[in-house]
Amino acid sequence: MPEAALQSRATAWRLRTRSLTLGSRPLLMGIVNVTPDSFSDGGRFLDPQKAVDHALQLVAEGADILDVGGESTRPYSQPVSNDQQVRRVLPVITALARQTTAPISIDTSSAAVAQACLDAGAEIINDVTGLGGDHAMVEVARHTGAAVCVMHMQGNPQTMQDNPAYADVVEEVFAYLKSRLGALVGAGLDPQRIALDPGVGFGKTHEHNLTLLAGCWRMHELGRPLLVGHSRKGYIGKVIGDKDADRTAGTVGVALSLARQGVQILRVHDVRPVREALLLFEATGGL
Repeated sequence: MPEAALQSRATAWRLRTRSLTLGSRPLLMGIVNVTPDSFSDGGRFLDPQKAVDHALQLVAEGADILDVGGESTRPYSQPVSNDQQVRRVLPVITALARQTTAPISIDTSSAAVAQACLDAGAEIINDVTGLGGDHAMVEVARHTGAAVCVMHMQGNPQTMQDNPAYADVVEEVFAYLKSRLGALVGAGLDPQRIALDPGVGFGKTHEHNLTLLAGCWRMHELGRPLLVGHSRKGYIGKVIGDKDADRTAGTVGVALSLARQGVQILRVHDVRPVREALLLFEATGGL
């Protein structure tokens, strides 16, 4: 990784009501899936109280941000109506806004769902469609002042793994994020509120994922915070040679690689082991 790649690295992310300082050690976004069918923990936290308890436990373990979602975006998942998403996530976000000061992110590509959750106290819109799946999402982000995470995806969850193809996955993802960032700023969004996600596992083969994870540093040239969701995904099972193995250690290993590349935010299921590994990595000169 060229040393110059870190010179444009963003050091803050402006949220709806506050700002996050981004240091050398990545912040951790804890995953709260209020769904029956997410790829790793579907059904475990579908009950709102279980989801709230899980989220508070993630904060206790060191989560800096909570990402709450009511619609799975795993490969070949089916869309969930706005009403169903709101029924799943709104009680959780309302309760968390009262019980923790950790910023809350709503993982949705629906403007109506995002608006309801922002009204309940969420700070961030995490949209796998890059704010392009719902024509009203850009306006919701603009008029609320919400922070947004803009992700790259080739296709959609129903088609993205059919036959993803790139000539150069790092450069093509970079070009998309650059173009999308420019379009959103042109539409009136504050660039200081935009984070970028290369979309590991979304319309990428195993080889694409590994190449992209090794090249995340390239995205620092765009000058915005990088948020990477690498946790527990299928490429880990392929690398270790056991698709059924526990993927926590693999998730930790990739977290260290991303930290070394200066990635500012990691979206993870297993907050405690990732945080402890990062603390030791930092304390022994890794960062």
